Amino acid sequence: MRKKIVAGNWKMNLTSVQSEDLVAGISEKLKNFDSNGKRIIVAPTFVNLVPVINCEDRDTAIEVAAQNMHQASSGAYTGEIAANMLQTIGVPNVILGHSERRAYFGETDTLLAEKVEVALEHNMQIIFCFGEELEDRKAGKHFDVVESQLKNALFQLPDSAWKDIVLAYEPVWAIGTGETASPEQAQEMHEFIRKTIALAYGNAIADEVSILYGGSVKPANAKEIFSKPDVDGGLIGGASLKADDFFAIIDAM
Repeated sequence: MRKKIVAGNWKMNLTSVQSEDLVAGISEKLKNFDSNGKRIIVAPTFVNLVPVINCEDRDTAIEVAAQNMHQASSGAYTGEIAANMLQTIGVPNVILGHSERRAYFGETDTLLAEKVEVALEHNMQIIFCFGEELEDRKAGKHFDVVESQLKNALFQLPDSAWKDIVLAYEPVWAIGTGETASPEQAQEMHEFIRKTIALAYGNAIADEVSILYGGSVKPANAKEIFSKPDVDGGLIGGASLKADDFFAIIDAM
């Protein structure tokens, strides 16, 4: 049975002390809370990974993820971080392909396919992000774009790799654009994603893959979005920066 997951992407926010305070605040909220098998993940900036991992108040149920990693194992790549560096500080998860990495840093499907391969070689679990832009949605190309992103970056993988893949659908057109994605639109795309995987890998793998929704989930809309049958949780941005809001989203799942 596939896992329910709430992952908080803190992006380029919070100092070291603020990161420790936030994870401690989330941990306090989780006291006496029955997670019932849900996975709870937070993704601090690189410089705050160790403080969060070592925070004495961190509930051990809270997993930690990196926001990105480089595809090379080492070398002259100033400012980059390799998979083995993340492993040595105790980071088992990594977010790859986030819409901001694609838009601001030019990450392509080809590059992401390399990163995915390297992460898997290092036994890391991946939260793989993808999704269409506003012009794609308006042109009716949203299904084609999502299918292409999945196939180009992931469909070279063997069946066995999918146990370490979590998908995160980001409708970029619904993030900071004034447009709104309905829970029904989220379900429509998540169902399409699962069917696309089933056609390539079979129903058994498709039914086990957790697909998160990354379109501005907040406490006010989380319950309705998470009620959809193919939505297995959320990749949370701004609402993950406040312990009360993040816990409310966890509780809604």
